[in-house]
Amino acid sequence: MPYGRYWEEFRVGEVIKHWPGRTITEADCTWFALLTMNQHPLHSDAHYAEKHTQHKQRVVPGPLVFSIGIGMTVADVSGKAIANLEIEKITHEHPTFIGDTIYAESTVLDLRESRQGDRGTVTVETRVTNQRGERVMTFRRTALVPKKNHPTLGEGKLPA
Repeated sequence: MPYGRYWEEFRVGEVIKHWPGRTITEADCTWFALLTMNQHPLHSDAHYAEKHTQHKQRVVPGPLVFSIGIGMTVADVSGKAIANLEIEKITHEHPTFIGDTIYAESTVLDLRESRQGDRGTVTVETRVTNQRGERVMTFRRTALVPKKNHPTLGEGKLPA
């Protein structure tokens, strides 16, 4: 099964639905907060969250939602990428809670061929939604992707 796309395989305006979704567990939330040294009790203290926050429950750290969301796009957007060049904007639109399942879809916004002629950039906007259909996050990113004529990443060759 192919992994990733060549530059020529993208179309401006194309909407790519990424699959599968991902249910965020308590372990995901706890470990991510620990690994990133995020000590805010909103993410780790259920009693604090219930008594002192508007949502009355723990909230999944936004960077975890982003990490999973961007990970969901790799097979379809940057699986063959030479480099990830830019993350332009991340917008948190609704909170994500433990037990939520998130889904992602991306729209191809821009394609630019490089001067080398064997690669180009792909810019996408990704929308992350939960199982209730609420948009929880939006972000844009640009990746440098090989064309089919790329000398080391062309047809059938995988990056080292």
